Amino acid sequence: MTHPGAGWSPIVVALTLLAASVSGIALGSAVGSTGFESWLNAGHDAVAWQIVWDIRLPRTLGACVAGALLGLAGALAQGLFRNPLADPYLLGSASGAALGVALALALFGGNPFATEFLVRLGLTGAAFVGAVLAVLLTLVLARGVQHTLRLLLAGVIVGVVLGALASLITLMRPDVLQGMQGFLLGSTSFIGWTSCILMTGVLLVCVTFAFVLSRVLDALTLGEATALSLGVPLAPVRVALVCVLALATGTAVAQTGLVAFVGLAAPHLVRSVVKTKHNWVVLLSALMGGVLLLAADLLARMLLSPQEMPVGVLTAVLGGGYLLWLMYRSQTTRAAR
Repeated sequence: MTHPGAGWSPIVVALTLLAASVSGIALGSAVGSTGFESWLNAGHDAVAWQIVWDIRLPRTLGACVAGALLGLAGALAQGLFRNPLADPYLLGSASGAALGVALALALFGGNPFATEFLVRLGLTGAAFVGAVLAVLLTLVLARGVQHTLRLLLAGVIVGVVLGALASLITLMRPDVLQGMQGFLLGSTSFIGWTSCILMTGVLLVCVTFAFVLSRVLDALTLGEATALSLGVPLAPVRVALVCVLALATGTAVAQTGLVAFVGLAAPHLVRSVVKTKHNWVVLLSALMGGVLLLAADLLARMLLSPQEMPVGVLTAVLGGGYLLWLMYRSQTTRAAR
C-alpha cells in the first residue's frame, strides 16, 4: 500500500524535523514547574539561570538525543529482521538493563536516578552492561547471526527470562521497588550535561555506521538469497548491525530507563511520509525519534504541572494508540478492496 505522503522529499522531511527539534528544545528550556518565570528571569537572576542551564536545557537536549538513539535503533531492527513490528528491545536489551539496575540497587541501594555522581554512574553503567550482556547472550543462544528467525526467538526468550529475574530480585528486596519503578516507567528528569555529551558521541558513531550499512539493509529487503547473490557478506554485516543496535539501545536505556514505542513508531512515521532507501530512513528515523521523545517530555511536564507524568507512560499510551490506529486503517483498507 502506498502512503499518501510517500512522494515527499527526504530533504524537506529532514528540515521539517530539524525545525521541530529546535523549536522543541527552545520550548523545553523554558517550560518547567515554575512555568516561564525562570526563563524570563534567567538574564538577571542567578538561580533562574541555573535552573534553565543546569536542569531544563540538558534534560531537553538529552530527551532529543535519547529519542534519536531509539529511533535509529528501531530503523536498524526493522531492517535487520525485515519486520515493521521489530523494535530496539527485541534482542533482550531492555530486560538486561532492568536486571542490571535491579542487581545494582540490591547490592548498593539508592534510587536509579540519584544525584550522587558515583551512584548515578554505577546504575547507568549497570544498565548499559546489562543491556550489552543480554544481547551477547542472545547471540550465544542463536549460535551467531546466521539465522534471523533464530536470533529473533532467542531475543524473546532472553527478554522473558531476564525480566523474570529482575522481578524476582525486586520481590526478594522490596526496598528497591520504588527505585525500579522509576527505571521501568522511564524518565528524562535527571539527564545532565555529562549524559548529553555521552549520548551525543554515541549517536554520531551509530549514525555513521548505520549510514555505511544502509546499502546492506536495502539488499536485505530483497531477501537473504538475493543479498548473497549481490555479494553481501551477511554474517559480518549482521554482527555489525547488532553491535550498533545494542550500543544505541543500551546507551539510551541506561540514561532514561525503559521508554516504550519510540523506536517502533519513529520508522513507521518516517515511512508514512516518505518512500526512500535506508540511508535516508535511518537518518530520518533518528530525527523523528528525537522529536517524538522531546514532544512526550514536554507533554509529561505540562499535563500535570507542577507535577509531571513519567515519560515512558506517556509514550506507551500514545504509541499504543498510534499502532492501534495503524491496525484499524490497514483492516479498513483491506475490507474496502
